[in-house]
Amino acid sequence: MTALQVSNIRVSVTVPPEQLRPRVLEMLHLREEEVQEFRILRASVDARKKADVVYDYRVLIVLKNAKPALLSHPDVAPYVAPAPMEYPAWPHPQRPVVVGFGPAGMFAALYLARCGARPIIIERGSRIEQRRQDVDKFLKTRVLNPDSNVQFGEGGAGAFSDGKLTTNIHNEHIHFVLEEFYKHGATEDVVYSAAPHVGTDYLATVVRNIREEVITLGGEFHFNTCFTDFNTLPDGRVTVICRDGRQFETRHVLLCLGHSARDTIRHLYTKGLQMEAKSFSLGVRVEHLQRKVDAMQYGRFAKYLPPASYRGVAHVDGRGVYTFCMCPGGTVMASASEPGTIVTNGMSEKRRDKANANSALLVGVDPADFSQGHPLDGLAYQEKYERLAFEVAGDYRAPANLVGEFLRGQVARQWRSVVPSYPHGVAMCDLRRCLPGYVVTALRAAIPQLARRMRGFDDPDAVLTGVETRSSSPVRILRDEARRSSVAALYPVGEGAGYAGGITSAAIDGLRTAMAVARER
Repeated sequence: MTALQVSNIRVSVTVPPEQLRPRVLEMLHLREEEVQEFRILRASVDARKKADVVYDYRVLIVLKNAKPALLSHPDVAPYVAPAPMEYPAWPHPQRPVVVGFGPAGMFAALYLARCGARPIIIERGSRIEQRRQDVDKFLKTRVLNPDSNVQFGEGGAGAFSDGKLTTNIHNEHIHFVLEEFYKHGATEDVVYSAAPHVGTDYLATVVRNIREEVITLGGEFHFNTCFTDFNTLPDGRVTVICRDGRQFETRHVLLCLGHSARDTIRHLYTKGLQMEAKSFSLGVRVEHLQRKVDAMQYGRFAKYLPPASYRGVAHVDGRGVYTFCMCPGGTVMASASEPGTIVTNGMSEKRRDKANANSALLVGVDPADFSQGHPLDGLAYQEKYERLAFEVAGDYRAPANLVGEFLRGQVARQWRSVVPSYPHGVAMCDLRRCLPGYVVTALRAAIPQLARRMRGFDDPDAVLTGVETRSSSPVRILRDEARRSSVAALYPVGEGAGYAGGITSAAIDGLRTAMAVARER
């Protein structure tokens, strides 16, 4: 058999997907009976020319017999399959402890389990089934469980998002991560789509299936179990101490904390872990009508395509202003993890069939903006504006304004064509009351800039809902080349440690840390 990769297959979006295979075979002058396998490797939408929106495919074709002449085609090359993952036998006498079961913890635990390490997983929140009930209760009654909510619990913050699996990093393990999401319950398109997303409705299944595999391989889970302290032992081991009194001795603690575990990060600092302040972002969620975003991105071809997304960047007085975690056909989520605070995020299901599109619209914040000399000043800075947002609204409603009034320095009395999707409702206000002045100034300057590239982005009816504070951590727990912290048995991992910014990058960081630990001797 001969495996070939065929690239630059450009097909109008009006062509039904089932016609892709015969078109490619016709292009290469192949007969159906010559083909052993046909599979999409990559698919993206090219909408740069609104008069001719096309799919751009890369496919795998496995032929029953060699046809060397095909390699002379400029878009045909031999297919090189990704190298299979290797799982060395766990070399250490003690079982590793994984703290947190978000994307970083999930992939760390999965890899360690396949190495025979029988990891112990500690998760401060509930398992995904109970966690969904806790989140639903907060959305309906405004009763918040501080340990089981949109930020904390099995699956991490990403479990209540769009489940986007895009990343800006180039890493050999990306394909592995995407394949594992597919194997554990996501739809097949996450493997080949240029902008893959699982959908929050599928994420629960994926998370549960990864947990079940870890258990089958000897892993041990402790839910509703908050890691609160550790003690170092003379021989290099540590005792992991939990709020309920449970303790575990080990030489390897993978700290997959997530970006909202402020109490844990503060305590780790008092225990001597070296940390530094890092840049992060502040801003709002912007909501447009999805049908207008579709028209903006795809023009007359919108009816042939799934709900459109967008990505935009502007520069204002040396600051970056950018869209992030764009959720087509989704909702703005109430994502607080502490009472008396407002935190927004975006969420959408696999179908992305809600009326609004929403995206974070964020302004870069540097340590110079908030640091007074302490590595953890950024945590207090985040908290300040989350609490201000609650005070401005007076309850769990979110502060909001419309783009039209926002750009004119006014406050809208009521929403218009775009109905805010935030579940607790919104309170129209001057956003300067709950965001730093430089953030508001940068947003006002950036929106018209973005609209020049994305016509309609400055729709006066679009809703700005605040505050978005947790796109990334404002602190980094320092680690060496072996991924150890200043306490050798503790390994900072993922978003909460300052080494990732999304589901995929966190999963890869968890995977690579587990690989490093499994190869230690």
